[in-house]
Amino acid sequence: MYKLISTSGKARLGRFETPHGTVETPAFMNVATGAAIKGGLSAIDLADIGCQVMLCNTYHLHLRPGDELIARRGGLLPFTGWQGPVLTDSGGFQVFSLSKLRKIDEKGVSFQSHIDGRRIFMGPEESMQIQANLGSTIAMAFDECVENPAEYAYVKESSDRTVRWLQRCQDELARLKQTGNIVNPQQMLFGINQGGCYDDIRLDNMKAIAAMDLDGYAIGGLAVGEPAEEMYRIITLVEPEMPREKIRYLMGVGTPDNILQAVNHGIDLFDCVMPSRNARHGQLFTWQGVININNLKYAEDDSPIEDGCDCPTCCYFSRAYLRHLQRADEALGKRLAVLHNLYFYNQLMQQIRETLAAGRWDEFYNKYTGILDKRI
Repeated sequence: MYKLISTSGKARLGRFETPHGTVETPAFMNVATGAAIKGGLSAIDLADIGCQVMLCNTYHLHLRPGDELIARRGGLLPFTGWQGPVLTDSGGFQVFSLSKLRKIDEKGVSFQSHIDGRRIFMGPEESMQIQANLGSTIAMAFDECVENPAEYAYVKESSDRTVRWLQRCQDELARLKQTGNIVNPQQMLFGINQGGCYDDIRLDNMKAIAAMDLDGYAIGGLAVGEPAEEMYRIITLVEPEMPREKIRYLMGVGTPDNILQAVNHGIDLFDCVMPSRNARHGQLFTWQGVININNLKYAEDDSPIEDGCDCPTCCYFSRAYLRHLQRADEALGKRLAVLHNLYFYNQLMQQIRETLAAGRWDEFYNKYTGILDKRI
């Protein structure tokens, strides 16, 4: 259940009660696609750096180690050691990312596994069954993420099918709960708004899914190559149609500046692989902008990534050491960099919540907009 505590313009301060704990929002979900953060972070690390929600991927976990194996372990929480809420992406994004390896029809999607080439079928019912086995706190509805740009007729067809798929997801999750064949009997379901960059399709889709009694609502199909301004325009378009009393999630976003802008447009939840992926290549976030630790100027720099940062990396290690680890391709370098970036993201969200609670959101927003994504 989502409780809206206060607003500043469109920006929302809230609290999301789940079967696995409370999420203070706005919040960033740390992405553990295959039940682990790439870069060698464990569930214990996530707790230490202020993570509230771990996000895992249905498609990847279905392939390995297998959702039935995870179900026999009691679900993702005991399997990974994570003690908080878990959101599972439905597998719908793979409809987009594996476009050369799949075939779509009304029943669902036939994939060719990117691991061994075997054929896999996944539709709304299969996605719900897999997510039921995973025992996640929040299951995402199975949808199609279309590329931008795409032809109007196809986007319309896809959007309408996504609404029909959402109804099937809702029906299947209800059936699984009735049978008791589900790891988490209180599993929640989020619907996903689609429609490319076509205003009428986006609005029709949002109105249709808003009419369903879902636990939360996501905006999908953005941050897939379109300009950031177009993404903000779509959010502004559909936000008035999103139920005010339900939590709102912008999928796959993004940079710190993207998050500031989206919070200002009324979004509560975010996720993105970018902070951990970029960290593994030496791109590190600070309150002054982004540094590339591979640069020669850091070779003899004994200062931390950022003065005053309390992350485990900044508390003990210098820029010079981190640069050495990156240049030597040591696994420790990737781990320490990812620890810092995810700590920074979780601290960013905490600062956003604190400024909203204190009535200082506009001041914070104006101070850091355009700064945090800047390359130093």
